[in-house]
Amino acid sequence: MDHDRPNEASPGSAAKRLALGLLSIARTRFQLLGVELQEERERWLLSLVLVLGCAACGFLAFMALTIGCMAVLWPHSPLLAVALPSGTYAVAAFCLYRRIRTLFEDWQSLPDTVEQLRKDRECLETWLD
Repeated sequence: MDHDRPNEASPGSAAKRLALGLLSIARTRFQLLGVELQEERERWLLSLVLVLGCAACGFLAFMALTIGCMAVLWPHSPLLAVALPSGTYAVAAFCLYRRIRTLFEDWQSLPDTVEQLRKDRECLETWLD
């Protein structure tokens, strides 16, 4: 007789399988959380670079516009030579600003983890009913 092996239908065996299943689910959820935290960090870094680029281009546009206004006072009108960089920097700053707005409008923190936790909750609710 083999008394050391638990019966598959015993409550202890079912509890052990349930605990192992829950640990497996928890492990995969933590792995998903780690991946999403890495993606979130990369998004923050990208947004920081875009903000700094937008600020730099805006500053350069302001400086070029200032130089352009000074150039109007010169006897020879180098306004076009100064307005062209000013316009270029202004367009670049506007494009970066629009990109930042788009990035933040579509921003979702940890979407896959939240979705998996929702599915786990629904599965647990149906299992407990």
